[in-house]
Amino acid sequence: MKLEQLLAGVNPVAISGSILKDVSTVCYSADNCRADSLFVAIPGLKHDGHEFIGDAVARGANCIVHEKDLNMPPQITAIKVTSSRRALGILAKNYFGNPSAGLVLIAVVGTNGKTTITYLLESILHAAGFKCGVLGTVNYRFNEKTFPAPNTTPESYELQKILRRMLDEGITHVIAEVSSHAIDLKRIDDCDFDLGIFTNLTRDHLDYHGTMENYFQAKKRFFSEVLPQSRKDYQKKMIINADDQWGRLIMTETRLPALSYGIDGDSGVKAVAYELTLAGIKAEINIPSGSLSVQSPLIGKFNLYNIMAAAGASLLLRVPPSLIKDGIEKMSYVPGRMESVKTNSGVHVFVDYAHTDDALRRVLQNLTLLKEKRIITVFGCGGNRDRGKRPLMGEAAVDYSDLTIVTSDNPRMEDPAVIIGEIEEGIDQKKVRKLDFNRLEITNGVHSYAVIPDRKKAIEAAISMAGSRDIVLIAGKGHEDYQIIGGQKIPFDDRIIAGQALKMRGFDG
Repeated sequence: MKLEQLLAGVNPVAISGSILKDVSTVCYSADNCRADSLFVAIPGLKHDGHEFIGDAVARGANCIVHEKDLNMPPQITAIKVTSSRRALGILAKNYFGNPSAGLVLIAVVGTNGKTTITYLLESILHAAGFKCGVLGTVNYRFNEKTFPAPNTTPESYELQKILRRMLDEGITHVIAEVSSHAIDLKRIDDCDFDLGIFTNLTRDHLDYHGTMENYFQAKKRFFSEVLPQSRKDYQKKMIINADDQWGRLIMTETRLPALSYGIDGDSGVKAVAYELTLAGIKAEINIPSGSLSVQSPLIGKFNLYNIMAAAGASLLLRVPPSLIKDGIEKMSYVPGRMESVKTNSGVHVFVDYAHTDDALRRVLQNLTLLKEKRIITVFGCGGNRDRGKRPLMGEAAVDYSDLTIVTSDNPRMEDPAVIIGEIEEGIDQKKVRKLDFNRLEITNGVHSYAVIPDRKKAIEAAISMAGSRDIVLIAGKGHEDYQIIGGQKIPFDDRIIAGQALKMRGFDG
């Protein structure tokens, strides 16, 4: 591509060297540079791309986009910008031919529920005959192909690249989980979104954002700045959870008209009657054109909200209610989201991604309403992440569980014992009995907990304590098939470990 074409919309502060060049590719990692490539030097969270400009040039880059002052030889074109990260998004959009303009692109924004909504929407849109792609926490997928998801939302270059590939391979609709990091780092600013769904906002990622207000402003920015830029023609572009206080703020503080959903107040999509059991959800949902009766194997009130969000977005996409119902009812489970581990024992074992105090509390509140006997919870907290949520998760777990087993999650570079100690700070030792891990017991009316740092042993211990009609919740890692200990990623899947533990007890899946 001609450099002049590639720079359309970039607005450089200064340029040295010729812009009458052909560019072979755009890269922001020096390792990916080749002859005649353009290298974008981005100050990152861990490394500064400006430190690798020499490597990029050595590999053949002849154009450099940068923020800091440089002295480059005359054969290298140096393009200084205010924000090289922002420039990368524009360059990627230009390089890949603005693929989102040819797609129906739906963003799902919020703390909890994003993944489940993407699966529901995917099922509905498939039922309606559309070809869908999904970008999310579990994976990136389209046309029966799946790819690992290094980030919930890809960096702007990878995002434009995969959207281009989807469009070229006949995909019509793309559903993307859009993280607060991606919004704050402007990875998604150069995408033309059709719709945006807001689920809820609860404490998470404060290691990055610092405060809940900053976290909210990052989420709100999608609806106040990114979505209004859309050139797509919809009367309403926002689908907002009106039962969430932050959702109501978005509706009042942004200029876009919204379709709201909820249970408590007046919403355009409202569940007026519902039944929640361990077998799933039955609900009667009022929609602007009438009503929608659905039955889903998903469990819990929070999943009823996810169903309403997906239904609301589908209505704005003009999917007939009969196909919305069909898509919802065909979607049997979401990987690692209240995913049931099959057993013939009468024990109910669920693996869930809940890794914040609010998510864990909501899951346990829902299970408390459905339980027949006892709840046993296994959970830990990730290392090198928001430390403030650790005691809050400890408090949430013991509040609703007859027995809580505190264990490791992904400790990363932290000492698991330190993480567990911070979880224990949230447990009221006067009200909750601490057990020796070799002498586990469950006493009616007494909430107890034990510490078993080895996650495999913790899961095995929980299942060894469970009897018929008990619920075992294994929380925090969900769909993840690994554990990060130190700098190593070790194969580990809660679902597999739980299945093996059930078989050890003679409970065939």
